[in-house]
Amino acid sequence: MEIQENIVNKVAQSGLVTVDLANYAPKEEIVVYDIKDNLFHGLILKEKDFRTFIKEHDWSQYQNKHIGIICSTDAIVPTWAYMLLANTLEPFAVSVHFGDKDTVWNSLFSQALDEIDFKQYQDERVVVKGCGEIYIPESAFIKFTLGLSKVVKSIMYGEPCSTVPVYKRKL
Repeated sequence: MEIQENIVNKVAQSGLVTVDLANYAPKEEIVVYDIKDNLFHGLILKEKDFRTFIKEHDWSQYQNKHIGIICSTDAIVPTWAYMLLANTLEPFAVSVHFGDKDTVWNSLFSQALDEIDFKQYQDERVVVKGCGEIYIPESAFIKFTLGLSKVVKSIMYGEPCSTVPVYKRKL
């Protein structure tokens, strides 16, 4: 006697919408430019030397990259130096920021999330995917949740088969 069982994918039938925030991660490389390398004796920035460096340096290595500008030493760097660097990098870089790699990563996530039309999730039950292969800053989860909670029925965190409830609209 042959027994036939129908396997039912209850997750697929649940009507849940899964969102992976990794889809909003920057695709281009993030590079940090440390102005400390331009300091005289690691302490002071000489304007004339810095301007010569700006003219002679090969900036094409920053082509199509996100750039973070920092000074990792305790030197006092004049604001105009950061401005000059930003202006010089801008034609090559995808974007230029003040901050380290994590700061740039967080900023780029924030910018990507700003462009989401949350109305596409109107009255949906959304699962925000938890684990993934790339780091997603907590700030991205917070920003996404705040935008989502204005339009959805519910928000869960995790995987569709194992979620943690985050938000449920009051009826």
